[in-house]
Amino acid sequence: MPSASTAHRLGDIAAHVRGELLGDPGLLVHGLNGLEEAVPGEVSFYGNPRYRRQFEATRASAVLVGVDAAARDGVALVRVPNPHLAYAKLLTLFHPATRPAAGIHPAAHVHPEATVHPEATVKAGAVVEKGAHVGARTVLHPGAYVGEDARVGDDCVLYPHATVRERCVVGSRVILHASSVVGADGFGFAFDAEGEDGPRHFKIPQVGIVRIEDDVEVGACTCIDRATVGETVVGQGTKLDNLVQIAHNVRVGPLSLICAQAGVSGSAEVGTGVVLAGQVGVVGHIRVGDLAKVGAQSGVAHDVPDGQVVSGSPAIPHKDWLRASAASGQLADLLKEVRALRKRVELLEKEKGG
Repeated sequence: MPSASTAHRLGDIAAHVRGELLGDPGLLVHGLNGLEEAVPGEVSFYGNPRYRRQFEATRASAVLVGVDAAARDGVALVRVPNPHLAYAKLLTLFHPATRPAAGIHPAAHVHPEATVHPEATVKAGAVVEKGAHVGARTVLHPGAYVGEDARVGDDCVLYPHATVRERCVVGSRVILHASSVVGADGFGFAFDAEGEDGPRHFKIPQVGIVRIEDDVEVGACTCIDRATVGETVVGQGTKLDNLVQIAHNVRVGPLSLICAQAGVSGSAEVGTGVVLAGQVGVVGHIRVGDLAKVGAQSGVAHDVPDGQVVSGSPAIPHKDWLRASAASGQLADLLKEVRALRKRVELLEKEKGG
């Protein structure tokens, strides 16, 4: 990882993350790095016992550790409740975000009836259609598209080829990564067996919108479909990974995490603080309750109660899934045993009959 050009005193770093320093507060730190890659003058973090060997061998000058960590010779420690979070805050300190100069590039296309705040940045090749609104300090990278009458709030970033389709609403401090699509048509068709030109799938007009609340992040190539009628909603502070599919009329609550390649089918509800791990599939018209967690590659076919942890396909309580998974490894031996027992029973029955 490239080091930042500005050095910080270790005492100031500890104060920035509200940590307890075991070491020299005057030590200058010029960057951050992983435990194995760090060199003197850099800070790393240790928050998982799997990395004990790397922690014991690190050359970092200081390491962010948990509050109960013991002192170590030769390495300063900063004790914090959450080393991963503290490290993230230091990354922001050493690598502050930069914002391009405000203004509309001559090679951008902004409709005369669109509203772009003077402090916004519209780069070459970006498009803002008629009636659209782009808020203060928002950045539209090349190829970003804001459709007719769509609204994008303040302090947003739309990376190349991110798309906000007509009439959709994006809140403030939202990040749309490259090639994400907000407001594509929902997948809605009615089978017409007696069409004028023969059987066909009749397209149901998707006339609703998508509403993305504040502080949401949407990963690259993720698609959030507009509602058939009404709204598809992604709640405040929710984060969607790359390659996620959110179907029409889905409602995702605040502060949820949906990992890569997960898909949520139409009209399903995902509650507050939910975690859907990678490649999870959620069928339509069900509810995944608040603070529920769904393990990777699970198929959710029924409502999940608040706070429950489920895994498997179909998804069942995680503890039951662990027991079933452990038993599956013994199925071959159990099958042999059952076959042997059947033969013994058959022999006994023959001897009894004879």
